[in-house]
Amino acid sequence: MAAIEDGHVDVVGMWVTEDGHIRQELLPDGRYDEARGERASAYTGRYTVTGSHLDYVDDTGFTATGDIRDGVLYHEHLVLYRESSQS
Repeated sequence: MAAIEDGHVDVVGMWVTEDGHIRQELLPDGRYDEARGERASAYTGRYTVTGSHLDYVDDTGFTATGDIRDGVLYHEHLVLYRESSQS
């Protein structure tokens, strides 16, 4: 489950689709970097979090949205899961 800080869900970290094809890293500075398959940095841009809702603005100006529900990121048509760091 994502932690809540100042009324907003903590989304920082790596989020991946179940098959691992899409990897979206949400950085602490409000930037994101999304890899698709072998294509690193396929999409990059900014994101903001309001409660459990995310608004994305790609560096090309494209916009998208996402929502965290039950610890899962629903980003447009994608379903992404937080990658847990394993030591």
